Amino acid sequence: MSQTSDTTTRDTGTSPGGSRWLLVAAGLLLQFSIGAVYAWSVFGGALEKAEPWQLSKLQASLPFTVTIGMIFIGSYVGGRLQDARGPRLVALVGGVVYAVGILLASFTNGEEDYWLLILGYGVISGFGLGAAYIVPIAMLQKWFPDKKGLITGLAVGGFGFGAVLTSPVAQWLIDRDPDDPTGAFLPLGIAYLVMSLAGAAFFRNPPQGYTVPGFEPVAEAGGAPEAGHDYTQGEALRTKQWYLLTAILALSVSAGISLISQAKTSATDIAGYSVGGAAALVGVLAIFNGGGRIVWAAISDYIGRMRTFAAILVLQGVCLILLPHADNVAFFAILAAIVYLCYGGTFGTMPATAGDFFGVRNAGAIYGLMLIGWSVGGIIGPVIASALIGEDKAYTLAYTTIGIIALASVLLTVLTKVPAGRRAADG
Repeated sequence: MSQTSDTTTRDTGTSPGGSRWLLVAAGLLLQFSIGAVYAWSVFGGALEKAEPWQLSKLQASLPFTVTIGMIFIGSYVGGRLQDARGPRLVALVGGVVYAVGILLASFTNGEEDYWLLILGYGVISGFGLGAAYIVPIAMLQKWFPDKKGLITGLAVGGFGFGAVLTSPVAQWLIDRDPDDPTGAFLPLGIAYLVMSLAGAAFFRNPPQGYTVPGFEPVAEAGGAPEAGHDYTQGEALRTKQWYLLTAILALSVSAGISLISQAKTSATDIAGYSVGGAAALVGVLAIFNGGGRIVWAAISDYIGRMRTFAAILVLQGVCLILLPHADNVAFFAILAAIVYLCYGGTFGTMPATAGDFFGVRNAGAIYGLMLIGWSVGGIIGPVIASALIGEDKAYTLAYTTIGIIALASVLLTVLTKVPAGRRAADG
């Protein structure tokens, strides 16, 4: 297809029906709705205190843990379906399933309904979340070969920003009836449904032969021009690099999510925040989660993917070790913000890294399966944190242990190199 004969190849990046940037906005809207999952610590704290619930810290964190654990299954199914059926259908179905799970959770009334909370918020919404999450990541890489790092950061940025508005709104809804915190899921679930469907309705892949005029693949920092074989999912799974990248994802996720799952109670217990102040802080920290996805992804285009992951792991490790000693509200907020920034950066940088290593043709299936690292890390981090913190509030033991693991994980970034089937796109 020549660049002069197809309007999809103009410098403005136009596509049939509008600009490719409209697809970015649609992707952000979908990700914003499902990213509200990161406001869970507001609900977890309320479930520990509400009279009909009074859950232990471990019980209160379990619905969130199950949600993250289910993401892999949803992303695997969604990634494969997207490659076969296109992005719109998968995103629409994923958004509906996610909202249905949240709405089911709204019908729980106490500890006797704990199973329904796990089923609705954890299993069902987690599956829908995973199916919807993978779609804009794979789709937008195909529309923006000229801005791979930045665009994957934007593609998942909305997910990180989802808790910015949700946290204070959820706290306000809970405060209206503190003994029924799950009642807040009803209006939230309806809002999530509307937002996800509105965004997904615009999704589509670029036409065959789509190119961006004037763009030639160039070297990432420290590497050679992107080229070489586009791996299938089976071929990617036969490389050691797929497993190394998945391990980096899992370990970085476990570090950041250990704090995210305990953010509200950590703020009150360690730094003395009020309940309302801690909820507001969770919302502010979500800005760093979302911003980190864009900032670190853009940085990785310049310094290289593995150097970026090394920096992310070091910063998370150091900040987590310092966090239990941050009894000053400002110092606590700064350390937590860095952890959230790096956690978000993991998700912003990894899709572009997978694209460098394996190509983007089968990105939905390959990266969708790689998100098992998210689920593994999403289980390990909260479980270690809640188990070590316990009723004795042993924050020093918990966060120091997780911080040391993050620092040790830097070794993986040194060992991970691009497969021989592609030219090195990262140093």
